Amino acid sequence: MLFNSIEFALFLPVVFILYWFVTNKNVRFQNFFLIVASYFFYGWWDWRFLALIAFSSSVDYLVGISLSNTDNQQKRKLLLYTSIFVNIGLLGFFKYFNFFAESFADAFTLLGNPIETSRLNIILPVGISFYTFQTLSYSIDVYRRKLAPTRDIISFFAFVSFFPQLVAGPIERATNLLPQFYKKRSFNYQNAVDGLRQILWGLFKKIVIADNCADLANQVFNNYTELNGSMLVLGAIFFTFQIYGDFSGYSDIAIGTARLFGFNLMQNFNFPYFSRDIAEFWRRWHISLSTWFRDYVYIPLGGSRGGTWMQIRNVFIIFLVSGFWHGANWTFLAWGFLNACYFLPLLLTKNNRNHLDTVAQGKIVPSLKEIIQIAITFAITVVAWIFFRAETMTDAFGYIGQICSSSLFEKPYIIKEKTGTHIFPKTIYALLFIFLIIEWFGREQKYAIEKLGFTWKPSFRYAFYYAIIFMIFWFSGKQQEFIYFQF
Repeated sequence: MLFNSIEFALFLPVVFILYWFVTNKNVRFQNFFLIVASYFFYGWWDWRFLALIAFSSSVDYLVGISLSNTDNQQKRKLLLYTSIFVNIGLLGFFKYFNFFAESFADAFTLLGNPIETSRLNIILPVGISFYTFQTLSYSIDVYRRKLAPTRDIISFFAFVSFFPQLVAGPIERATNLLPQFYKKRSFNYQNAVDGLRQILWGLFKKIVIADNCADLANQVFNNYTELNGSMLVLGAIFFTFQIYGDFSGYSDIAIGTARLFGFNLMQNFNFPYFSRDIAEFWRRWHISLSTWFRDYVYIPLGGSRGGTWMQIRNVFIIFLVSGFWHGANWTFLAWGFLNACYFLPLLLTKNNRNHLDTVAQGKIVPSLKEIIQIAITFAITVVAWIFFRAETMTDAFGYIGQICSSSLFEKPYIIKEKTGTHIFPKTIYALLFIFLIIEWFGREQKYAIEKLGFTWKPSFRYAFYYAIIFMIFWFSGKQQEFIYFQF
């Protein structure tokens, strides 16, 4: 079920009413109702994979209890390895089986010994990368004794399947979200209003920005061999805003929806395109995943504590693993490798934590130095996104090669689809300009319109909200899935 669908528009108010007016007397009943609603939400896509979520939840629930029942270190390690094997094994089978099989066959072909491999018709369960990491972090934290294991199976199953963030995050830690299921929740009008405001902004980012940029980016990337370099630059920029509007828009809707039900999820995006270097970008982009890899992969490897070669190794491991998490394609590995190359000089010169504050904090206009830093960081990010978006490595290098040709200095031109309609509407520039202005003025908040307009007269503030609603309906086109559903 998509957040930007009619089905969800009907599903949400029904669940909200039942949650607060029927099941509100008992917290366990509320939690059980959330499990039912979440399984219905997920099963709307494909009910067959509900068993997969239930199985993953059961394994980590039992592992957690077993860890609490023994102090024997060998048994504890065995239990942890069981959780890792089951979770990573399921993820690896559904997401990477065909990739490894085909890569294995290609390697033998290059050596002059071609072999035949069978490709399985495997359907990738939506959100498996997200809820797998969420349950796995629970087992690891219990093993490390950072979290007391729960014996409340209803709360645990609700924690794993909580529908607002089930299929695309944020990837919540049990230390933050699980305790919220234990407590009685009371309806808070201000929290609900704030949640609706965040949902509104998330829908704007998804429908108005991401989906419109997607139409343009798809046409450019699908026809890059026929276009000049300047048009390819615009196509890469369109995708850059598409993926941000799409994924951060999902996160805003998820966090806002959770607030309607009395839950607080972690911030997942913090205005990353206003970053002054790539290290700051990665502190602000997909925060729940970045911190997950930091805490469960990077720091256990030694982090930045070791010698130079260990630091280099750890940086490349973390970014390559992050790239591979996104999908079974060499383009994602190349994207991760490129970001590691961007990040490494900052780490080795100990400049990777220079920008911990918000750019131009308390100011309306950034300094010239900050403008240059933001522009450079944005530019190299756009280049990396080309690998992320390309279907193959050949396409990625071909796309970049075309940009680097003399056609880069030619005027971008409108391309025609087979239907004869153009895909280069001038309105997209105006929409992106409005979007960036709002994001800039709201960059010190958790989301752009959290407090924007609070000092205005109520009539102006509500006119602003209605203008956003109008644009969502006016500029909505073909309904498109969220990009990160495929991960």
